[in-house]
Amino acid sequence: MRRSGKTIVWPVPPALRGYKIAWLRHDLMAGAALFAILIPAGMAYAQAAGLPPVTGLYATVVSLIVYAAVGPSRVLVLGPDSALAPMIVAALVPLAADNEQKSVALAGLLAIMIGGILLLGSVLRLGIVTGLLSKPIRLGYLNGIALLVAVSQLPTLLGISVESGTPWDKLIAAAPKVIAGGANLTALLLGLFSLALISIPRWLKWKVPGVLVAVVLSCIAVGLLGLRENLKVTGPLPQGLPAPALAGIDWADVVTLLPAAAAIALIVFVDTGTLSQSLAVAGDGRVSGNHEMAALGAANAAAGLLGGFPVSASTSRTPVAVESGAKSQLTGAVGAVLVLGFMLAAPGATEFLPAATLAAIVIAAAAGIADPAGVRRLIGMSRSESLVMLAAFLGITVLGVLPGIAVAIGLAILDFIRRAWNPYRAELVDVPGVPGYHDLSRHPEGERIAGMIILRFDAPLFFGNGALLGSFVRDELDQAADGTQRVVLAAEPVTGIDTTALDELVQLDEWLDRHGVDLVFAELKGPVKDRLLRYGTGARFTPEHFYPTVGAAVRAFQRERRDE
Repeated sequence: MRRSGKTIVWPVPPALRGYKIAWLRHDLMAGAALFAILIPAGMAYAQAAGLPPVTGLYATVVSLIVYAAVGPSRVLVLGPDSALAPMIVAALVPLAADNEQKSVALAGLLAIMIGGILLLGSVLRLGIVTGLLSKPIRLGYLNGIALLVAVSQLPTLLGISVESGTPWDKLIAAAPKVIAGGANLTALLLGLFSLALISIPRWLKWKVPGVLVAVVLSCIAVGLLGLRENLKVTGPLPQGLPAPALAGIDWADVVTLLPAAAAIALIVFVDTGTLSQSLAVAGDGRVSGNHEMAALGAANAAAGLLGGFPVSASTSRTPVAVESGAKSQLTGAVGAVLVLGFMLAAPGATEFLPAATLAAIVIAAAAGIADPAGVRRLIGMSRSESLVMLAAFLGITVLGVLPGIAVAIGLAILDFIRRAWNPYRAELVDVPGVPGYHDLSRHPEGERIAGMIILRFDAPLFFGNGALLGSFVRDELDQAADGTQRVVLAAEPVTGIDTTALDELVQLDEWLDRHGVDLVFAELKGPVKDRLLRYGTGARFTPEHFYPTVGAAVRAFQRERRDE
Protein backbone atom coordinates (compact mmCIF):
# COMPACT_ATOMS: atom_id res chain seq x y z
CA MET A 1 0.00 0.00 0.00
CA ARG A 2 1.20 3.56 -0.75
CA ARG A 3 -0.22 7.04 -0.15
CA SER A 4 -0.91 9.53 -2.94
CA GLY A 5 -1.66 12.89 -1.25
CA LYS A 6 -4.57 12.09 1.07
CA THR A 7 -5.72 9.11 -0.96
CA ILE A 8 -4.69 5.58 -0.06
CA VAL A 9 -3.76 3.63 -3.19
CA TRP A 10 -3.86 -0.15 -2.81
CA PRO A 11 -1.44 -2.17 -4.95
CA VAL A 12 -3.24 -4.11 -7.68
CA PRO A 13 -1.93 -7.55 -8.73
CA PRO A 14 -0.52 -7.40 -12.28
CA ALA A 15 -3.01 -9.87 -13.71
CA LEU A 16 -5.97 -7.95 -12.21
CA ARG A 17 -5.10 -4.53 -13.64
CA GLY A 18 -7.88 -3.28 -15.84
CA TYR A 19 -10.33 -5.75 -14.30
CA LYS A 20 -13.92 -5.45 -15.53
CA ILE A 21 -16.89 -6.16 -13.29
CA ALA A 22 -18.44 -8.14 -16.15
CA TRP A 23 -15.63 -10.69 -15.74
CA LEU A 24 -16.55 -11.51 -12.13
CA ARG A 25 -19.28 -14.03 -12.97
CA HIS A 26 -16.96 -15.83 -15.40
CA ASP A 27 -14.12 -15.99 -12.87
CA LEU A 28 -16.37 -17.32 -10.11
CA MET A 29 -17.78 -20.05 -12.35
CA ALA A 30 -14.32 -20.97 -13.68
CA GLY A 31 -12.94 -21.06 -10.13
CA ALA A 32 -15.67 -23.49 -9.11
CA ALA A 33 -14.95 -25.70 -12.13
CA LEU A 34 -11.23 -25.58 -11.34
CA PHE A 35 -11.88 -26.53 -7.71
CA ALA A 36 -13.42 -29.79 -8.90
CA ILE A 37 -10.04 -31.07 -10.11
CA LEU A 38 -7.65 -29.20 -7.79
CA ILE A 39 -8.25 -31.57 -4.88
CA PRO A 40 -7.83 -34.94 -6.62
CA ALA A 41 -4.94 -33.67 -8.76
CA GLY A 42 -3.07 -32.15 -5.81
CA MET A 43 -3.49 -35.29 -3.71
CA ALA A 44 -2.53 -37.59 -6.58
CA TYR A 45 0.66 -35.72 -7.44
CA ALA A 46 1.66 -35.61 -3.78
CA GLN A 47 1.26 -39.40 -3.66
CA ALA A 48 3.36 -39.71 -6.84
CA ALA A 49 6.08 -37.61 -5.18
CA GLY A 50 6.08 -39.95 -2.16
CA LEU A 51 4.46 -37.36 0.13
CA PRO A 52 1.24 -37.26 2.18
CA PRO A 53 -1.76 -36.23 0.03
CA VAL A 54 -2.48 -33.18 2.17
CA THR A 55 0.86 -31.61 1.17
CA GLY A 56 -0.44 -31.47 -2.40
CA LEU A 57 -3.41 -29.41 -1.24
CA TYR A 58 -1.15 -27.08 0.75
CA ALA A 59 1.08 -26.59 -2.31
CA THR A 60 -2.01 -25.97 -4.47
CA VAL A 61 -3.59 -23.37 -2.21
CA VAL A 62 -0.44 -21.40 -1.45
CA SER A 63 0.90 -21.30 -5.00
CA LEU A 64 -2.45 -20.22 -6.46
CA ILE A 65 -2.86 -17.36 -3.98
CA VAL A 66 0.72 -16.13 -4.33
CA TYR A 67 0.67 -16.29 -8.12
CA ALA A 68 -2.69 -14.49 -8.20
CA ALA A 69 -1.03 -11.67 -6.23
CA VAL A 70 2.21 -11.33 -8.22
CA GLY A 71 1.98 -13.42 -11.40
CA PRO A 72 1.98 -11.72 -14.83
CA SER A 73 -0.22 -14.22 -16.68
CA ARG A 74 -3.96 -13.62 -16.55
CA VAL A 75 -5.12 -17.24 -16.51
CA LEU A 76 -2.13 -19.50 -15.79
CA VAL A 77 -2.81 -22.12 -13.09
CA LEU A 78 0.05 -23.22 -10.82
CA GLY A 79 0.24 -26.28 -8.63
CA PRO A 80 1.78 -29.73 -8.13
CA ASP A 81 2.65 -31.41 -11.42
CA SER A 82 3.11 -35.02 -12.44
CA ALA A 83 6.27 -34.17 -14.41
CA LEU A 84 7.99 -32.97 -11.23
CA ALA A 85 7.11 -36.02 -9.13
CA PRO A 86 9.97 -38.29 -10.27
CA MET A 87 12.49 -35.49 -9.75
CA ILE A 88 11.20 -34.83 -6.24
CA VAL A 89 11.37 -38.54 -5.44
CA ALA A 90 14.91 -38.79 -6.83
CA ALA A 91 16.02 -35.85 -4.68
CA LEU A 92 14.32 -36.94 -1.42
CA VAL A 93 14.64 -40.73 -1.25
CA PRO A 94 18.41 -40.80 -0.54
CA LEU A 95 17.93 -38.38 2.36
CA ALA A 96 14.64 -39.42 3.91
CA ALA A 97 13.98 -43.06 2.95
CA ASP A 98 10.65 -43.97 4.60
CA ASN A 99 10.63 -41.12 7.14
CA GLU A 100 7.45 -39.24 6.17
CA GLN A 101 8.05 -36.24 8.41
CA LYS A 102 11.59 -35.84 7.11
CA SER A 103 10.35 -36.17 3.52
CA VAL A 104 7.81 -33.38 4.04
CA ALA A 105 10.46 -31.11 5.56
CA LEU A 106 12.94 -31.83 2.75
CA ALA A 107 10.25 -31.27 0.09
CA GLY A 108 9.53 -27.89 1.65
CA LEU A 109 13.23 -27.07 1.72
CA LEU A 110 13.56 -28.12 -1.92
CA ALA A 111 10.70 -25.79 -2.91
CA ILE A 112 12.25 -22.90 -0.98
CA MET A 113 15.60 -23.46 -2.68
CA ILE A 114 13.95 -23.63 -6.10
CA GLY A 115 12.11 -20.41 -5.30
CA GLY A 116 15.37 -18.74 -4.26
CA ILE A 117 17.12 -19.84 -7.45
CA LEU A 118 14.27 -18.53 -9.60
CA LEU A 119 14.17 -15.21 -7.75
CA LEU A 120 17.93 -14.83 -8.15
CA GLY A 121 17.61 -15.75 -11.83
CA SER A 122 15.00 -13.05 -12.26
CA VAL A 123 17.25 -10.44 -10.65
CA LEU A 124 20.14 -11.51 -12.92
CA ARG A 125 17.78 -11.63 -15.95
CA LEU A 126 18.61 -15.24 -16.75
CA GLY A 127 15.50 -16.09 -18.75
CA ILE A 128 17.74 -17.02 -21.67
CA VAL A 129 18.85 -20.21 -19.88
CA THR A 130 15.66 -21.82 -21.13
CA GLY A 131 17.45 -22.19 -24.45
CA LEU A 132 19.38 -25.07 -22.89
CA LEU A 133 16.26 -27.20 -23.20
CA SER A 134 15.84 -27.49 -26.94
CA LYS A 135 12.91 -29.23 -28.62
CA PRO A 136 14.71 -32.63 -28.83
CA ILE A 137 15.59 -32.48 -25.12
CA ARG A 138 12.05 -31.48 -24.19
CA LEU A 139 10.58 -34.34 -26.24
CA GLY A 140 12.95 -36.87 -24.71
CA TYR A 141 12.39 -35.43 -21.24
CA LEU A 142 8.58 -35.39 -21.44
CA ASN A 143 8.29 -38.89 -22.86
CA GLY A 144 10.86 -40.23 -20.39
CA ILE A 145 9.06 -38.57 -17.48
CA ALA A 146 5.73 -39.92 -18.71
CA LEU A 147 7.13 -43.47 -18.69
CA LEU A 148 8.69 -43.07 -15.23
CA VAL A 149 5.52 -41.59 -13.75
CA ALA A 150 3.35 -44.38 -15.14
CA VAL A 151 5.78 -47.08 -13.97
CA SER A 152 5.98 -45.57 -10.48
CA GLN A 153 2.18 -45.85 -10.08
CA LEU A 154 1.78 -49.42 -11.30
CA PRO A 155 2.31 -51.04 -7.86
CA THR A 156 -0.34 -48.77 -6.33
CA LEU A 157 -2.71 -49.48 -9.21
CA LEU A 158 -2.20 -53.19 -8.52
CA GLY A 159 -2.78 -52.71 -4.79
CA ILE A 160 0.76 -53.82 -3.90
CA SER A 161 2.82 -52.16 -1.17
CA VAL A 162 6.50 -51.68 -1.96
CA GLU A 163 9.30 -49.75 -0.33
CA SER A 164 10.13 -46.28 -1.61
CA GLY A 165 12.76 -45.94 -4.31
CA THR A 166 13.07 -45.23 -8.00
CA PRO A 167 10.16 -46.20 -10.28
CA TRP A 168 12.18 -49.17 -11.56
CA ASP A 169 13.00 -50.25 -7.98
CA LYS A 170 9.27 -50.23 -7.20
CA LEU A 171 8.45 -52.21 -10.34
CA ILE A 172 11.14 -54.80 -9.65
CA ALA A 173 9.95 -55.16 -6.06
CA ALA A 174 6.33 -55.55 -7.22
CA ALA A 175 7.02 -58.12 -9.96
CA PRO A 176 7.53 -61.19 -7.69
CA LYS A 177 4.36 -60.32 -5.74
CA VAL A 178 2.37 -60.08 -8.96
CA ILE A 179 3.75 -63.44 -10.14
CA ALA A 180 2.84 -64.97 -6.79
CA GLY A 181 -0.74 -63.72 -7.14
CA GLY A 182 -0.35 -60.90 -4.63
CA ALA A 183 -2.08 -58.26 -6.73
CA ASN A 184 -5.27 -56.81 -5.29
CA LEU A 185 -7.89 -57.45 -7.96
CA THR A 186 -10.33 -55.00 -6.37
CA ALA A 187 -7.76 -52.18 -6.46
CA LEU A 188 -6.85 -53.01 -10.06
CA LEU A 189 -10.48 -53.00 -11.20
CA LEU A 190 -11.14 -49.71 -9.42
CA GLY A 191 -7.98 -48.21 -10.95
CA LEU A 192 -8.89 -49.34 -14.47
CA PHE A 193 -12.45 -48.12 -13.93
CA SER A 194 -11.08 -44.74 -12.86
CA LEU A 195 -8.79 -44.58 -15.90
CA ALA A 196 -11.79 -45.22 -18.16
CA LEU A 197 -13.84 -42.54 -16.41
CA ILE A 198 -10.99 -40.04 -16.80
CA SER A 199 -10.35 -40.85 -20.46
CA ILE A 200 -13.88 -41.12 -21.85
CA PRO A 201 -14.85 -37.44 -21.25
CA ARG A 202 -11.56 -36.41 -22.90
CA TRP A 203 -12.27 -38.49 -25.99
CA LEU A 204 -15.87 -37.30 -26.20
CA LYS A 205 -14.84 -33.70 -25.37
CA TRP A 206 -17.29 -33.39 -22.51
CA LYS A 207 -16.99 -30.34 -20.26
CA VAL A 208 -17.38 -32.43 -17.08
CA PRO A 209 -13.87 -33.21 -15.74
CA GLY A 210 -13.31 -36.96 -15.90
CA VAL A 211 -11.07 -36.73 -12.82
CA LEU A 212 -13.96 -35.48 -10.74
CA VAL A 213 -16.27 -38.22 -12.05
CA ALA A 214 -13.67 -40.90 -11.27
CA VAL A 215 -13.10 -39.64 -7.72
CA VAL A 216 -16.78 -39.32 -6.84
CA LEU A 217 -17.84 -42.70 -8.28
CA SER A 218 -14.87 -44.59 -6.82
CA CYS A 219 -15.58 -43.14 -3.36
CA ILE A 220 -19.25 -44.12 -3.68
CA ALA A 221 -18.25 -47.63 -4.78
CA VAL A 222 -15.91 -48.09 -1.82
CA GLY A 223 -18.53 -46.81 0.64
CA LEU A 224 -21.56 -48.69 -0.69
CA LEU A 225 -19.77 -51.98 -1.37
CA GLY A 226 -17.84 -52.00 1.89
CA LEU A 227 -14.46 -52.19 0.20
CA ARG A 228 -12.60 -49.97 2.65
CA GLU A 229 -11.07 -52.87 4.57
CA ASN A 230 -9.73 -54.50 1.38
CA LEU A 231 -8.15 -51.42 -0.13
CA LYS A 232 -5.57 -48.82 0.65
CA VAL A 233 -7.50 -45.56 0.96
CA THR A 234 -6.43 -41.97 1.46
CA GLY A 235 -8.35 -41.58 4.67
CA PRO A 236 -9.49 -38.30 6.22
CA LEU A 237 -7.21 -35.29 5.79
CA PRO A 238 -5.68 -33.43 8.73
CA GLN A 239 -7.94 -30.49 9.55
CA GLY A 240 -6.12 -27.18 9.40
CA LEU A 241 -4.48 -24.48 7.32
CA PRO A 242 -1.11 -24.65 5.55
CA ALA A 243 1.66 -24.26 8.11
CA PRO A 244 5.48 -24.56 8.27
CA ALA A 245 6.77 -28.15 8.42
CA LEU A 246 10.53 -27.71 8.16
CA ALA A 247 11.65 -29.40 11.37
CA GLY A 248 14.75 -31.59 11.31
CA ILE A 249 16.63 -30.14 8.34
CA ASP A 250 20.17 -28.77 8.43
CA TRP A 251 22.79 -27.19 6.18
CA ALA A 252 24.01 -30.58 4.98
CA ASP A 253 20.56 -31.13 3.46
CA VAL A 254 20.80 -27.76 1.69
CA VAL A 255 24.14 -28.69 0.12
CA THR A 256 22.90 -32.13 -0.92
CA LEU A 257 19.70 -30.78 -2.50
CA LEU A 258 21.35 -27.90 -4.38
CA PRO A 259 22.02 -29.74 -7.69
CA ALA A 260 18.48 -31.12 -7.73
CA ALA A 261 17.02 -27.70 -6.91
CA ALA A 262 18.94 -26.11 -9.79
CA ALA A 263 17.82 -28.77 -12.28
CA ILE A 264 14.17 -28.66 -11.17
CA ALA A 265 14.19 -24.84 -11.21
CA LEU A 266 15.26 -24.95 -14.87
CA ILE A 267 12.52 -27.45 -15.76
CA VAL A 268 9.89 -25.53 -13.79
CA PHE A 269 10.70 -22.25 -15.50
CA VAL A 270 10.86 -23.73 -18.99
CA ASP A 271 7.50 -25.48 -18.61
CA THR A 272 5.85 -22.46 -17.01
CA GLY A 273 7.41 -19.94 -19.39
CA THR A 274 6.35 -21.94 -22.44
CA LEU A 275 2.73 -22.23 -21.28
CA SER A 276 2.60 -18.62 -20.09
CA GLN A 277 3.88 -17.27 -23.41
CA SER A 278 1.45 -19.46 -25.34
CA LEU A 279 -1.48 -18.10 -23.32
CA ALA A 280 -0.24 -14.54 -23.80
CA VAL A 281 0.04 -14.96 -27.58
CA ALA A 282 -3.43 -16.50 -27.75
CA GLY A 283 -4.79 -13.47 -25.90
CA ASP A 284 -2.83 -10.92 -27.95
CA GLY A 285 -0.74 -10.09 -24.90
CA ARG A 286 2.84 -10.37 -23.77
CA VAL A 287 4.50 -11.69 -20.60
CA SER A 288 7.93 -10.74 -19.28
CA GLY A 289 10.10 -13.82 -18.81
CA ASN A 290 11.89 -12.27 -15.84
CA HIS A 291 8.60 -11.28 -14.20
CA GLU A 292 7.34 -14.83 -14.74
CA MET A 293 10.50 -16.24 -13.19
CA ALA A 294 10.13 -14.01 -10.13
CA ALA A 295 6.46 -14.92 -9.64
CA LEU A 296 7.22 -18.60 -10.00
CA GLY A 297 10.04 -18.26 -7.49
CA ALA A 298 7.77 -16.53 -4.98
CA ALA A 299 5.09 -19.21 -5.39
CA ASN A 300 7.58 -22.05 -4.84
CA ALA A 301 9.21 -20.41 -1.84
CA ALA A 302 5.83 -19.75 -0.21
CA ALA A 303 4.63 -23.30 -0.91
CA GLY A 304 7.79 -24.69 0.68
CA LEU A 305 7.45 -22.47 3.74
CA LEU A 306 3.86 -23.57 4.34
CA GLY A 307 4.02 -27.35 4.17
CA GLY A 308 3.98 -27.84 0.39
CA PHE A 309 6.51 -28.90 -2.23
CA PRO A 310 7.75 -27.67 -5.66
CA VAL A 311 5.10 -26.44 -8.08
CA SER A 312 4.93 -25.57 -11.74
CA ALA A 313 2.40 -24.47 -14.33
CA SER A 314 -0.26 -27.09 -14.92
CA THR A 315 -0.90 -28.16 -18.49
CA SER A 316 -4.01 -30.05 -17.35
CA ARG A 317 -5.67 -27.56 -14.97
CA THR A 318 -4.89 -24.40 -16.95
CA PRO A 319 -7.00 -25.54 -19.95
CA VAL A 320 -9.88 -26.29 -17.55
CA ALA A 321 -9.76 -22.70 -16.32
CA VAL A 322 -9.54 -21.31 -19.86
CA GLU A 323 -12.35 -23.49 -21.21
CA SER A 324 -14.53 -22.57 -18.21
CA GLY A 325 -14.30 -18.89 -19.15
CA ALA A 326 -11.56 -17.63 -16.79
CA LYS A 327 -10.74 -13.98 -17.32
CA SER A 328 -8.15 -13.34 -14.61
CA GLN A 329 -6.17 -14.77 -11.71
CA LEU A 330 -9.29 -14.36 -9.57
CA THR A 331 -10.19 -17.79 -10.95
CA GLY A 332 -7.19 -19.39 -9.23
CA ALA A 333 -7.83 -17.46 -6.03
CA VAL A 334 -11.46 -18.67 -5.97
CA GLY A 335 -10.30 -22.25 -6.53
CA ALA A 336 -7.78 -21.92 -3.69
CA VAL A 337 -10.39 -20.52 -1.27
CA LEU A 338 -12.77 -23.38 -2.10
CA VAL A 339 -9.99 -25.93 -1.47
CA LEU A 340 -9.30 -24.28 1.88
CA GLY A 341 -12.99 -24.44 2.72
CA PHE A 342 -13.03 -28.14 1.85
CA MET A 343 -10.02 -28.83 4.07
CA LEU A 344 -11.60 -27.00 7.02
CA ALA A 345 -15.23 -28.09 6.63
CA ALA A 346 -15.08 -31.58 5.10
CA PRO A 347 -11.67 -33.18 5.61
CA GLY A 348 -13.31 -36.57 6.11
CA ALA A 349 -14.69 -36.60 2.56
CA THR A 350 -11.57 -38.39 1.36
CA GLU A 351 -12.00 -41.26 3.81
CA PHE A 352 -13.22 -43.59 1.05
CA LEU A 353 -10.92 -42.34 -1.75
CA PRO A 354 -8.87 -45.36 -2.94
CA ALA A 355 -5.15 -44.96 -3.58
CA ALA A 356 -5.67 -46.83 -6.86
CA THR A 357 -7.86 -43.97 -8.13
CA LEU A 358 -5.16 -41.44 -7.31
CA ALA A 359 -2.67 -43.67 -9.16
CA ALA A 360 -5.03 -43.70 -12.15
CA ILE A 361 -5.16 -39.89 -12.10
CA VAL A 362 -1.36 -39.71 -12.19
CA ILE A 363 -1.10 -42.30 -14.98
CA ALA A 364 -3.68 -40.39 -17.03
CA ALA A 365 -1.69 -37.18 -16.50
CA ALA A 366 1.49 -38.98 -17.60
CA ALA A 367 -0.22 -40.14 -20.78
CA GLY A 368 -1.21 -36.53 -21.38
CA ILE A 369 2.35 -35.19 -21.28
CA ALA A 370 3.75 -37.90 -23.57
CA ASP A 371 4.08 -36.75 -27.19
CA PRO A 372 4.58 -39.71 -29.56
CA ALA A 373 3.42 -37.62 -32.53
CA GLY A 374 6.16 -35.08 -31.81
CA VAL A 375 8.70 -37.90 -31.68
CA ARG A 376 7.62 -39.16 -35.10
CA ARG A 377 7.83 -35.67 -36.60
CA LEU A 378 11.31 -35.06 -35.23
CA ILE A 379 12.59 -38.42 -36.50
CA GLY A 380 11.40 -37.48 -39.96
CA MET A 381 13.05 -34.04 -39.77
CA SER A 382 16.51 -34.44 -38.24
CA ARG A 383 18.67 -37.48 -37.51
CA SER A 384 21.12 -35.68 -35.22
CA GLU A 385 18.37 -34.04 -33.15
CA SER A 386 16.57 -37.39 -32.95
CA LEU A 387 19.71 -38.86 -31.38
CA VAL A 388 19.75 -36.04 -28.81
CA MET A 389 16.08 -36.79 -28.07
CA LEU A 390 16.81 -40.50 -27.69
CA ALA A 391 19.76 -39.73 -25.40
CA ALA A 392 17.51 -37.55 -23.23
CA PHE A 393 14.87 -40.28 -23.08
CA LEU A 394 17.34 -43.05 -22.23
CA GLY A 395 19.29 -40.85 -19.83
CA ILE A 396 16.15 -40.02 -17.85
CA THR A 397 14.67 -43.53 -17.88
CA VAL A 398 17.94 -45.43 -17.27
CA LEU A 399 20.21 -43.09 -15.27
CA GLY A 400 17.48 -41.22 -13.45
CA VAL A 401 15.75 -37.89 -13.97
CA LEU A 402 18.42 -35.48 -12.77
CA PRO A 403 21.48 -37.23 -14.31
CA GLY A 404 19.45 -37.78 -17.48
CA ILE A 405 18.69 -34.07 -17.82
CA ALA A 406 22.38 -33.23 -17.29
CA VAL A 407 23.43 -35.76 -19.94
CA ALA A 408 20.84 -34.46 -22.41
CA ILE A 409 21.88 -30.83 -21.95
CA GLY A 410 25.53 -31.82 -22.34
CA LEU A 411 24.75 -33.66 -25.58
CA ALA A 412 22.76 -30.70 -26.90
CA ILE A 413 25.68 -28.38 -26.21
CA LEU A 414 28.04 -30.80 -27.96
CA ASP A 415 25.66 -30.95 -30.91
CA PHE A 416 25.65 -27.14 -31.07
CA ILE A 417 29.46 -27.06 -30.99
CA ARG A 418 29.56 -29.72 -33.72
CA ARG A 419 27.36 -27.56 -35.93
CA ALA A 420 29.52 -24.49 -35.32
CA TRP A 421 32.69 -26.58 -35.77
CA ASN A 422 31.63 -27.80 -39.18
CA PRO A 423 29.20 -25.18 -40.58
CA TYR A 424 27.72 -24.98 -44.03
CA ARG A 425 30.07 -23.46 -46.60
CA ALA A 426 29.31 -22.32 -50.13
CA GLU A 427 30.71 -20.63 -53.22
CA LEU A 428 28.43 -17.86 -54.48
CA VAL A 429 27.84 -17.16 -58.16
CA ASP A 430 25.85 -14.80 -60.36
CA VAL A 431 22.58 -16.33 -61.56
CA PRO A 432 21.32 -14.59 -64.73
CA GLY A 433 18.01 -12.86 -64.15
CA VAL A 434 18.11 -13.32 -60.34
CA PRO A 435 19.31 -10.40 -58.16
CA GLY A 436 22.19 -11.06 -55.76
CA TYR A 437 24.69 -13.93 -55.56
CA HIS A 438 23.67 -17.49 -54.85
CA ASP A 439 24.94 -20.89 -53.71
CA LEU A 440 26.60 -22.70 -56.65
CA SER A 441 25.53 -26.12 -55.35
CA ARG A 442 21.88 -25.03 -55.58
CA HIS A 443 22.30 -23.07 -58.81
CA PRO A 444 24.68 -25.00 -61.08
CA GLU A 445 23.63 -22.72 -63.94
CA GLY A 446 25.28 -19.79 -62.14
CA GLU A 447 28.35 -18.00 -63.48
CA ARG A 448 31.55 -17.17 -61.62
CA ILE A 449 32.95 -13.65 -61.72
CA ALA A 450 36.16 -13.66 -63.77
CA GLY A 451 39.20 -13.33 -61.54
CA MET A 452 37.20 -13.55 -58.32
CA ILE A 453 35.87 -16.20 -55.92
CA ILE A 454 32.96 -15.36 -53.59
CA LEU A 455 32.73 -17.63 -50.54
CA ARG A 456 30.32 -17.83 -47.61
CA PHE A 457 31.01 -19.38 -44.18
CA ASP A 458 27.82 -19.81 -42.12
CA ALA A 459 29.05 -19.55 -38.53
CA PRO A 460 30.83 -17.31 -36.04
CA LEU A 461 34.60 -17.72 -36.20
CA PHE A 462 36.09 -19.27 -33.06
CA PHE A 463 38.95 -21.53 -32.03
CA GLY A 464 37.12 -24.63 -33.29
CA ASN A 465 36.55 -23.58 -36.90
CA GLY A 466 39.11 -20.89 -37.72
CA ALA A 467 41.44 -23.43 -39.38
CA LEU A 468 38.47 -24.86 -41.29
CA LEU A 469 37.84 -21.49 -42.93
CA GLY A 470 41.47 -21.40 -44.08
CA SER A 471 41.26 -24.92 -45.51
CA PHE A 472 37.97 -24.08 -47.24
CA VAL A 473 39.44 -21.02 -48.99
CA ARG A 474 42.61 -22.87 -50.05
CA ASP A 475 40.62 -25.84 -51.41
CA GLU A 476 38.36 -23.54 -53.44
CA LEU A 477 41.36 -21.73 -54.86
CA ASP A 478 42.93 -25.02 -55.91
CA GLN A 479 39.77 -25.86 -57.87
CA ALA A 480 39.33 -22.39 -59.39
CA ALA A 481 40.60 -21.34 -62.80
CA ASP A 482 44.02 -19.76 -63.01
CA GLY A 483 44.14 -16.00 -62.68
CA THR A 484 42.11 -15.61 -59.50
CA GLN A 485 43.06 -12.26 -57.97
CA ARG A 486 40.55 -11.75 -55.20
CA VAL A 487 38.60 -13.75 -52.62
CA VAL A 488 35.45 -12.13 -51.26
CA LEU A 489 34.24 -13.52 -47.94
CA ALA A 490 30.47 -12.95 -47.76
CA ALA A 491 30.60 -12.43 -44.02
CA GLU A 492 27.04 -11.67 -42.99
CA PRO A 493 26.70 -15.03 -41.11
CA VAL A 494 29.93 -14.33 -39.19
CA THR A 495 28.51 -12.93 -35.94
CA GLY A 496 31.70 -13.11 -33.88
CA ILE A 497 35.40 -13.85 -33.85
CA ASP A 498 37.87 -14.83 -31.14
CA THR A 499 41.64 -14.37 -30.99
CA THR A 500 42.44 -17.92 -32.15
CA ALA A 501 40.27 -17.53 -35.25
CA LEU A 502 41.81 -14.10 -35.84
CA ASP A 503 45.30 -15.66 -35.94
CA GLU A 504 44.02 -18.17 -38.52
CA LEU A 505 42.52 -15.33 -40.55
CA VAL A 506 45.79 -13.39 -40.54
CA GLN A 507 47.72 -16.53 -41.60
CA LEU A 508 45.21 -17.06 -44.42
CA ASP A 509 45.61 -13.47 -45.58
CA GLU A 510 49.41 -13.86 -45.54
CA TRP A 511 49.18 -17.09 -47.57
CA LEU A 512 46.84 -15.48 -50.11
CA ASP A 513 49.13 -12.45 -50.36
CA ARG A 514 52.09 -14.70 -51.21
CA HIS A 515 50.01 -16.20 -54.00
CA GLY A 516 48.96 -12.83 -55.37
CA VAL A 517 45.37 -12.96 -54.11
CA ASP A 518 43.56 -10.28 -52.08
CA LEU A 519 41.14 -11.10 -49.26
CA VAL A 520 38.22 -8.71 -48.73
CA PHE A 521 35.05 -8.83 -46.65
CA ALA A 522 31.47 -8.07 -47.69
CA GLU A 523 28.56 -7.42 -45.31
CA LEU A 524 30.73 -7.89 -42.21
CA LYS A 525 28.77 -6.80 -39.17
CA GLY A 526 29.91 -3.63 -37.43
CA PRO A 527 30.69 -5.19 -34.03
CA VAL A 528 32.81 -7.93 -35.68
CA LYS A 529 34.69 -5.33 -37.74
CA ASP A 530 35.25 -3.28 -34.58
CA ARG A 531 36.68 -6.36 -32.89
CA LEU A 532 39.05 -6.98 -35.80
CA LEU A 533 40.34 -3.44 -35.51
CA ARG A 534 40.53 -3.66 -31.70
CA TYR A 535 42.69 -6.78 -32.04
CA GLY A 536 45.26 -4.66 -33.88
CA THR A 537 44.65 -5.69 -37.50
CA GLY A 538 43.89 -2.18 -38.77
CA ALA A 539 47.16 -1.99 -40.70
CA ARG A 540 46.44 -5.29 -42.47
CA PHE A 541 42.70 -4.97 -43.01
CA THR A 542 42.41 -1.36 -44.11
CA PRO A 543 39.05 0.30 -45.00
CA GLU A 544 39.29 -0.78 -48.64
CA HIS A 545 39.09 -4.40 -47.45
CA PHE A 546 35.46 -3.94 -46.36
CA TYR A 547 32.37 -3.58 -48.55
CA PRO A 548 28.74 -3.08 -47.52
CA THR A 549 27.45 -5.73 -49.94
CA VAL A 550 28.78 -8.52 -52.13
CA GLY A 551 27.59 -6.57 -55.15
CA ALA A 552 29.64 -3.53 -54.10
CA ALA A 553 32.75 -5.76 -53.76
CA VAL A 554 32.17 -7.21 -57.25
CA ARG A 555 31.65 -3.80 -58.87
CA ALA A 556 34.76 -2.37 -57.21
CA PHE A 557 36.86 -5.31 -58.46
CA GLN A 558 35.51 -5.00 -62.00
CA ARG A 559 36.26 -1.25 -62.05
CA GLU A 560 39.82 -1.94 -60.92
CA ARG A 561 40.30 -4.47 -63.74
CA ARG A 562 38.95 -2.02 -66.33
CA ASP A 563 41.29 0.71 -65.05
CA GLU A 564 44.38 -1.49 -65.33
